[in-house]
Amino acid sequence: METIVPGVAVNVAPGVTRITAPNPGVMTGPGTNSYLVGERELVLVDPGPAIESHIQALIDAVGQRLRWILCTHTHRDHSPAANALKKATGAAIAGRECAQDGRQDEEFCPDRMLGDGDGISVAGVTLRAIHTPGHASNHLCYFFEQRKLLFTGDHVMQGSTVVISPPDGDMQAYLASLARLLEIEIAALAPGHGHLISTPHDEVRRLIAHRLKREEKVLGALGTTSGTLDDLVVLAYDDVTPKIHHVAKRSLHAHLLKLAAEGRAREAGDRWSLA
Repeated sequence: METIVPGVAVNVAPGVTRITAPNPGVMTGPGTNSYLVGERELVLVDPGPAIESHIQALIDAVGQRLRWILCTHTHRDHSPAANALKKATGAAIAGRECAQDGRQDEEFCPDRMLGDGDGISVAGVTLRAIHTPGHASNHLCYFFEQRKLLFTGDHVMQGSTVVISPPDGDMQAYLASLARLLEIEIAALAPGHGHLISTPHDEVRRLIAHRLKREEKVLGALGTTSGTLDDLVVLAYDDVTPKIHHVAKRSLHAHLLKLAAEGRAREAGDRWSLA
């Protein structure tokens, strides 16, 4: 598997080019992937962060062919470059408005609001929006119908699991959105971070199993003690380096909120216990 190099245009499937932003990190892996779809006319899936070199790389790649800029969601590593690209190319922006939870691109302003099942078409390409809340309430995946390729944003990442951050992130919704992908005939997944995934349903099942196994660890921790998020993360995420426990606490909170909604856990003040 080749190393992902930021700024380099790579053909990853017929009619699909990946350009990765120079924003590698713990949360972003090798960087945020932007995908150009089509040939005579183009659709861009996830413009990425507002980094000048990344924006210029996309402008150089699209020329006068860009018609649509689609955002999977409005976290700050995925949508902020949209406005600059619209100004440079005249392409329209589509996606869903964001919640104001302090983690969003507050300048995101779509020309078209997309609902579940809505399609965007250019010459020879149709991308259909699939509403997949969980990582973010406004998260959309885009299904390239002609290739059966699903652009997953942060719904599925290659080589890692995504963080679910309440209040906008919702573990119940995330698991339901994952299960929905099993009903779709998909040839491959094009994630927002990492390489294409050629075994889409196996990967989705792996993610569901991982989340449910983590849920069992959370229940096991609650069976040992009641406690705060700080107390419980040490027990429920004992297989994760303490360096990222501050991030793991977000997903832990999402698991606890799911368990509370199901009547299996309860919160009193800042302490959690079994119901």
